[in-house]
Amino acid sequence: MENASPIRTLRPLAELDYHDARSVSLPVAVTALEAWNIMTTEPGLLLRLAFKTRDAISALFGVKRIAGFSGRQRTSAEVGDRLDFFLVEECAPDRLVLTARDRHLDVMICLSIASQVLTVTASVVTHNRFGRLYMLPVGPAHKLIVNGNLKRVKQALEKRAAPA
Repeated sequence: MENASPIRTLRPLAELDYHDARSVSLPVAVTALEAWNIMTTEPGLLLRLAFKTRDAISALFGVKRIAGFSGRQRTSAEVGDRLDFFLVEECAPDRLVLTARDRHLDVMICLSIASQVLTVTASVVTHNRFGRLYMLPVGPAHKLIVNGNLKRVKQALEKRAAPA
């Protein structure tokens, strides 16, 4: 049976160690991949600092550096492709599902669009103490970063929709 919900998570909500969903109404129609491109093309200062801090601290514990988002625009993506450090698990016009998994935690980011409302959902399952400690600062920071990214998508699309 097909999943009727446009939002995907790693597990049912009660089984997640972290869950957050944030939405914004969009002024024009856009695909999930286009929204991703807008969010990651020119990462803001907060996001760049967050990735540098993450990499510096995580490297002390043997965790691979991810270096943030490359800013590269994608015109298409298929299951199995990489969007920077994320693995594409699903790519449809209305939904982009990305994962990153390691021995400390599994992360799923789902960008879904329904009725011109973009929702970014993050779900995390931690596997050990480091994963739980990692999420203590990352959880609140993630909310701020997603809020900023949603605002940026809306503003970019408002400019695109404005009459010349």
